[in-house]
Amino acid sequence: MKIMFDTNIILDVLLNRTPYADTAIDLFSAAEDKIIQGYLCATTITTIDYLITRVNDKHFSKKALISLLKIFKIAEVNQNIVQQAIQSNFSDFEDAVLYYSGYYTGIQGIVTRNVKDFKTSELIIFSPIELLDIIQKP
Repeated sequence: MKIMFDTNIILDVLLNRTPYADTAIDLFSAAEDKIIQGYLCATTITTIDYLITRVNDKHFSKKALISLLKIFKIAEVNQNIVQQAIQSNFSDFEDAVLYYSGYYTGIQGIVTRNVKDFKTSELIIFSPIELLDIIQKP
């Protein structure tokens, strides 16, 4: 199953945000173990670098990004995706770009703590707990 990880899930792990980090770490492990195919939007990488560098140093951010690239594939962002995002009904532009990046990559779902932000989605939107429950079922 191809799953796009929203930026908030990645930050939960990298910043060890409680109470969310444990579930997010389990989802990272599922991607690392190839139980799911984990994807990140290309813009997520730049956002993560910016936010992580604000709380840690550049070296920490660089190490984190290198680790992410070992686990996740990157879904591209191009002119068509940006145009679709601009014309969409999403209230948040960043979410719209992530959505269309995943849509055109052929992902089956998005995992996010902000499920309500994707209410216009044609893709399946999972909370972290929902996705974990699905992939842990025998």
